[in-house]
Amino acid sequence: MGGGSVGFDAIVAEAPEMRAALRLAGQVAPADATVLVLGESGTGKELIARAIHAASPRRDGPFVKVDCTALPEGLLESELFGHEKGAFTDAATEKPGRFELANGGTIFLDEVAELPPSLQAKLLRVLQERAFERVGGTRTIAVDVRIIAATNRDLGKALKANQFREDLYYRLNVVPVLVPPLRRRPEDILPLTAHFLQRFGARYGKAVPGVSPEAASLLRRYPWPGNVRELEHVIERAVILWERGPLTPEQLALDLMAVAGDGVPDHELMTLEELEREYIRRVLRRVRGHKSRAARILGINRKTLLEKRKRYGLE
Repeated sequence: MGGGSVGFDAIVAEAPEMRAALRLAGQVAPADATVLVLGESGTGKELIARAIHAASPRRDGPFVKVDCTALPEGLLESELFGHEKGAFTDAATEKPGRFELANGGTIFLDEVAELPPSLQAKLLRVLQERAFERVGGTRTIAVDVRIIAATNRDLGKALKANQFREDLYYRLNVVPVLVPPLRRRPEDILPLTAHFLQRFGARYGKAVPGVSPEAASLLRRYPWPGNVRELEHVIERAVILWERGPLTPEQLALDLMAVAGDGVPDHELMTLEELEREYIRRVLRRVRGHKSRAARILGINRKTLLEKRKRYGLE
């Protein structure tokens, strides 16, 4: 999900809601307007920001990312706006900030809702005037940057709780692009799986021949609380450990109890019988068909296990 700038055509999107988000992002890309990308963690907000940059007149300029959660407040201000020599104890030399480094290009403020109030005020000024002073400096520095911000928080709630400036919100929220969670993009799960199989197969030198029908069904039913990033990690791990044949549910190592959990539309939920069948299949594979051991793990006697195997067609 990281790497250099990528175009919209490189983003997997079969689901109508995702296609609509990309269409809006594509329309605003040439306009140089500020964009606010909204969505849960792991949905691909940075990927969309990079695609907007790649489709803009600034494509040949820098794309500079700032993770607003990664640094404490004192360091974050210096990281964003730079500092002059002697501005603080460790400032042995002057240092340009990310806004200066992004001059002529795009700055991507990831998790912008986490900025402390003092930096929200300074960011508001940059949005209004495209100018700022370094930490410890008096010289005003003008920059020509496009700002794309992202957050996984509900900014409406943050406004009501006085955790986010209303004037900054309206400055950032010129064009909001809402990225849907993966559980609302079921059409994208298997194409994304194929995409990650190809990528990690090439990286690790393994030609994995897709996923089994049972694994495909499980992938579509799983609620993906970690969204596309979680799917990416699941497939990478499975490819690393792969030996032969299509990937099975056991090799995906998903939490089967989560398959029947919250966040999944009713029509996609497993019945209790389906969940039991899938779990018995997984246990049998884990113990390589050893029935007595499987029965012990399942908390049933061997005769009951044999009956369930027959009923579920797990012979």
